[in-house]
Amino acid sequence: MILPANTQRVTCEGTPMSKPVVAQNQHLADRKTVHIVFNSHIDPIWLWPWQSGLDAILNTCRSVCNLLDRHPDVIFTSGEAWKYLQIERIDPALFARIQTFVKKGRWEVVGGWWVQPDCNQPSGFGLAKQIALGREYFEEKFGSFPHIGYNVDSFGHAATLPRIMRSAGQDRYIMMRPQDHEMSLPARLFRWRGYADDGAGQEVLTFRAHAYSSWVTVESIRRAASQLPEGVTHTMCLMGMGDHGGGPNEKLVQWVREHAEAIDGLRLVFSSPSRFFAAIEPQISHLPVVTGELQMHAVGCYSVYRPVKAMVRKAEHLLRQAEVMLDRLPAAAGADRDQRHAELTEAWRQVCLHHFHDTLGGTCIASAYAQVEAQLGHALSLADDILQVGLRRLCVQLPKELKNRLVVCNASDAPFSGYVSFDISTLPDSMAWPKAFRLLDNASEIAYQISEPEAAVPDWQMLRLIWRMDLAPGEVRPIYVDREAPARAQHAPLEVAADRIANSHGAHVRLGCAPGITVGGQTLPMPRLDLLTDTSDTWSHDPDAASKLDHYSEGPGEAAAWSNPAIVDGGPVMASLLQHGRIGQSKLHAEWRLFDREPFAELILRVNWVEEHKILKLTLPLPFPAARRWDGIPGDALERSLDKVERPIRDFVLMEGPNGQRLGIVCPDTYAADADARRLRLTLLRSPVMAHFSKMPGTVPRAPFSDRGEHVFRFRFLAGSGLAAAQLDAQALMMMRPPLVAEWTDGMPW
Repeated sequence: MILPANTQRVTCEGTPMSKPVVAQNQHLADRKTVHIVFNSHIDPIWLWPWQSGLDAILNTCRSVCNLLDRHPDVIFTSGEAWKYLQIERIDPALFARIQTFVKKGRWEVVGGWWVQPDCNQPSGFGLAKQIALGREYFEEKFGSFPHIGYNVDSFGHAATLPRIMRSAGQDRYIMMRPQDHEMSLPARLFRWRGYADDGAGQEVLTFRAHAYSSWVTVESIRRAASQLPEGVTHTMCLMGMGDHGGGPNEKLVQWVREHAEAIDGLRLVFSSPSRFFAAIEPQISHLPVVTGELQMHAVGCYSVYRPVKAMVRKAEHLLRQAEVMLDRLPAAAGADRDQRHAELTEAWRQVCLHHFHDTLGGTCIASAYAQVEAQLGHALSLADDILQVGLRRLCVQLPKELKNRLVVCNASDAPFSGYVSFDISTLPDSMAWPKAFRLLDNASEIAYQISEPEAAVPDWQMLRLIWRMDLAPGEVRPIYVDREAPARAQHAPLEVAADRIANSHGAHVRLGCAPGITVGGQTLPMPRLDLLTDTSDTWSHDPDAASKLDHYSEGPGEAAAWSNPAIVDGGPVMASLLQHGRIGQSKLHAEWRLFDREPFAELILRVNWVEEHKILKLTLPLPFPAARRWDGIPGDALERSLDKVERPIRDFVLMEGPNGQRLGIVCPDTYAADADARRLRLTLLRSPVMAHFSKMPGTVPRAPFSDRGEHVFRFRFLAGSGLAAAQLDAQALMMMRPPLVAEWTDGMPW
């Protein structure tokens, strides 16, 4: 390599780098080493569709390879398996160049996950799959899996991540958000444990970068060298042009050479994350320990553009059910099962792509989401096909039986204990169906109820049956319809009145002049809907300040207006009341349900959302002053403060009073909440302009508002001193994974 005049060759951390000779104000040994990590931050989907992100990846990687050819001492760092797979598919020659640079130590693979996901919203098993897919790819294509996790742009980091990462063999982590002004940390470099009872074997050594890409200045270099623990003399500075590809260029390389020893107290070296972590290895045991979640940046990302959140959550569970189904199929299905497993892998790849923090965070442009939803729809369709075809293949193995059968399958790795509903066709033998018949589980008659089917047709065309079942993981069980004998005495019907329903478990719902819910011996105030003004942008940046919002308005807001309740169901299995209403310009439908033998009250809420710059909260005034709170997070629960801060949740919230009384809300269709000692608020919907950043006026012509259309939310309210997070978690899982049902006979009976 031809060196500029007045230069000499030196070696820094084993990596040669040419540098100008400058007057040294400090002895080299006394300087802190700044590891310059060249990278390129590329969002595959954000203010552009995925194909534009793909173009940025290809153009950037070609440019980087050319730069590495020109500068043998420069190193590049990059992660995300999805990125490498696309290069391999489209430009094999470029992929081969990258493989060569990786083998030579000139191109370092970090992260190793499928993408840089949102680290709060996927399920625990979804995040594990995110890592597993990346691991499988990198081990096949590069012969190893990086032990350094890398999510520099993810908006927050769940407390379960250290456990998930360590179980996958990763013990180092690089993040950036929350930044200094969003969360105070003892140092830039620390040992992160998710829970206080986690030992050193479940912690990850974590570095908080101050930035991931920009033109680097002396000030940014000094920031990277600040907030280091005592005795640590190495830090990292991530460097690369642009926020949509670009990465290092000739000017950046030259800038680093010119400033290699030009900044007092610092020296700059071309390096990589693995070299940095190796350099600080002797100091690890002396680093501070940080316990808990790392939160948070952009609270609005957990309540904006709900369709993608709901589709990803549904797809995760449906794909897991499909995996259970394939494992349940007989050995004779071998070749086909292998093909279907390959299809499942591809479907998981699509879902994990849309774990991406901007996609799942709801901050992309509206047109990009059309493609996102099509890809998620493909994954859902494939999983559904595996489940429905698989169940019927299992039905073929059942003994011959002329009675009508409903074959029920719990395609889950967890038990199911609850109510099953199924719309059964009564055609073509309409005259043969009696008004009352027996439903048999083996030889035992079980209670059932006939309810209105989804179709608006008479009962001689379609019936909806509801009955209770306990099913083991993966269990398949036939339920027989005996039309030859009338049903014997059923259980006594649930109590139903014009504005009140009750069951034998002591649960009550009252919608009249003294509204409220009674569950587990605890009477709760009726939850209310609050429509509040929200002028924040898509991310919920504060429009009047440079800071980020951490909570939403307390009101006063607009309340819902409701019609008188109407009885929908009343029988031995279920009772329900329905109300219609309006809040703002949006229509509401609220159905309250009680089931026999179940300790909870259920609310099915439909919202036809048409608001602009509003936020909708479900507010539950607490029947006791709360002392503690636990939220579901990916793969576990976490105790959180009662400080009104908006936080991401998964599936449930558990509140505890000073005397041990507890209240739980299961809410698998809701993704954010805030609480204090007096009330719990679940965030349902927000309506900012999509992809609007607060520094812009938000008056773009044709700008779409988020989440227009109908949304369905399900809630279960439980209470009791012994109520535990595990019970709420189990309820949510059963709601997300209802049993499959097939009609199966070996010959029509007429």
